[in-house]
Amino acid sequence: MVKSIFKGMIIGIANIIPGVSGGTMMVSMGIYDKLIHCITHLFSEFKQSVKFLFPIAVGMVIAIIASAFGLEWLFERFPVQANMLFIGLILGSLPILWKNVKGNKIRTGHLISALAFFALVVGLAAFGGAEGAAADLSFGLVNVIKLFAVGVVASATMVIPGVSGSMVLMLMGFYQPVLGAITDFIEALTAFDMNGILEGVGVLAPFGIGVVAGIFGVAKLVEIIFEKFPLYAYWAIIGLVVASPVAIALMGGFAVLGGMGAMAVVHLFAGVAALAAGFFVAMKLGE
Repeated sequence: MVKSIFKGMIIGIANIIPGVSGGTMMVSMGIYDKLIHCITHLFSEFKQSVKFLFPIAVGMVIAIIASAFGLEWLFERFPVQANMLFIGLILGSLPILWKNVKGNKIRTGHLISALAFFALVVGLAAFGGAEGAAADLSFGLVNVIKLFAVGVVASATMVIPGVSGSMVLMLMGFYQPVLGAITDFIEALTAFDMNGILEGVGVLAPFGIGVVAGIFGVAKLVEIIFEKFPLYAYWAIIGLVVASPVAIALMGGFAVLGGMGAMAVVHLFAGVAALAAGFFVAMKLGE
């Protein structure tokens, strides 16, 4: 239970940080296939699916609350170490992934799949550095429909390994507004502010429903792909995973080193230690 909650926290944090993929974290901890199966068979295998999904969901909620009360501060104060930790967590999934393709003949199509998805992630990061204009979240029918659609898109990208859902939200101009809405809602709950709670529900309910709908839709599609083309799917994920550290660097994860002079060496060594720790944690969680 505790281990699953911790996995959920890592996935939740990854989904919040632009440039980092929650789907990649699922792969790195060796739970991607099972998580997809539990989502698509939630009603036919209800007890087993809930037993697996519930602690992960709890961990994700904890991570979202933590983001509202300090996670951004961590990435602002220690960006190199935090990003290197995530790179370690990502790279720690490669030995696990390799087991799924090891022993099978490598075909041209497999390499094309890996390269195509590598290019997709790097391309999104290279051309997605700027945030779109902040979206209007005032309550209204049009915005409710828009928030539902954004939730579908965000959750779809969160489930796909290598693609950062938060980065997609940023490009659409919904990242900061939605994160702010979550913070305001939590503060309203703790203060028993009914107006603030209702306002938060008006924003987060349609977005949340869209997220659930998107997860179920994409999970089913992913399951079909893994059933019919498993090797192509795994090679595509390998391409996505290898591209993720490059994407983090392109999103500015190490830009701070340029202006730190001698301190840059200290931070770089600390970053390498964080990378090694992340790699070790990913290997252990994937066992």
